[in-house]
Amino acid sequence: VKKRILIMMVLTIVITLLGCSLNEQSETGADQTIVIAGKPMTEQYILVEILTQLIESKTDITVQQQQGIGGGTSNIHPAIVKGEIDLYPEYTGTGWLFVLKEPLIQDPQKLYEAVKADYVKEFEITWSGLYGFNDTFGLEIKQEIADEYGIKTYSDLAANSKNLRFGAEYDFYEREDGYPGLESVYGFDFNERLELDIGLKYEAISSDKVDVINVFSTDAQLIKHDLLVLEDDQLFFPSYFAASLIRNETLETFPELEGILESLTNKISNDQMTHMNYLVEIEKKDPKDVAAEFIKESGL
Repeated sequence: VKKRILIMMVLTIVITLLGCSLNEQSETGADQTIVIAGKPMTEQYILVEILTQLIESKTDITVQQQQGIGGGTSNIHPAIVKGEIDLYPEYTGTGWLFVLKEPLIQDPQKLYEAVKADYVKEFEITWSGLYGFNDTFGLEIKQEIADEYGIKTYSDLAANSKNLRFGAEYDFYEREDGYPGLESVYGFDFNERLELDIGLKYEAISSDKVDVINVFSTDAQLIKHDLLVLEDDQLFFPSYFAASLIRNETLETFPELEGILESLTNKISNDQMTHMNYLVEIEKKDPKDVAAEFIKESGL
């Protein structure tokens, strides 16, 4: 009986110690994991990979990715506020106009400072330094036509618009920050305006169905086609400079993340982001490989 009691006591102690050990490991594992999310677009797949690789190579933190979240900001923002997500790449114009629903600030630096201050105040979320590229709306023209008419800016385009054909998706013609606003500011009067499927715009301009299309300034297709992105000389379109958004609570738990996020400040130019998008979209390279090559080449 005494032996059985002794054995039971030893077993109880062992099980208790083992349970404590497992609990500690579980808690440590949970504490060392963060969630990084991204929108369903090539650019964000690459950015999430860059963030993941930097963090996992320089810290003991494990990253859980939630890539390609449908609805983009409309679903990611509530999730980061609730604490379901720790970190994700966002754009200044989106944060200010879509999330905060504030009137446009044209100056890019003032916009960044304002959106950064309001996110801390309202959501306890910190904006890192800007990566450096501005993925805003743009207008693109065939290089040969730009050369023929001497077109470099939107104002130049407006002065020659009667001779040209413009193409855009239906939504762009309906939005006040789309064609109606552009027409009001610049006085466009195109010879012809066509509604195009968003995925067929580059095909339309390359097959000579239109002369000018609306684009995003880091589109991969910019490299594939001989096209010129015009200068928005009256700053009609808001700026969409990208940065990392991180919960203040996450930063307090992992203060080492601040330096890693800030190391990306001014590290990615428009040309670099466009090139990376091209490698993934057109050359079909894995975003992980493209991100790793960028980190290596940039000295990060």
